[in-house]
Amino acid sequence: MKKSIMIAMMAALVTVSFSSCRDTETKTREEVLIDDMTDQGAEVKVKRSDDGDKKIKLETDDKKVKIKTEDGKTTIKEKDKN
Repeated sequence: MKKSIMIAMMAALVTVSFSSCRDTETKTREEVLIDDMTDQGAEVKVKRSDDGDKKIKLETDDKKVKIKTEDGKTTIKEKDKN
């Protein structure tokens, strides 16, 4: 009896620990682009202004990406250098 209770408790512990490690976060297009470009070894330049605007420039040998955030609106420009 004691052994079956311990087995049930261990199974519950393993189930809870595996289900809590799932990646439930979804990324925005901006975050995906930044991750992909940095994985490719892109040069990253970030410019922030006092009023909350942000400009991010990512550049590799093959591709150039500009991400601009103004007044809560994000604009993404992609350009291939080929």
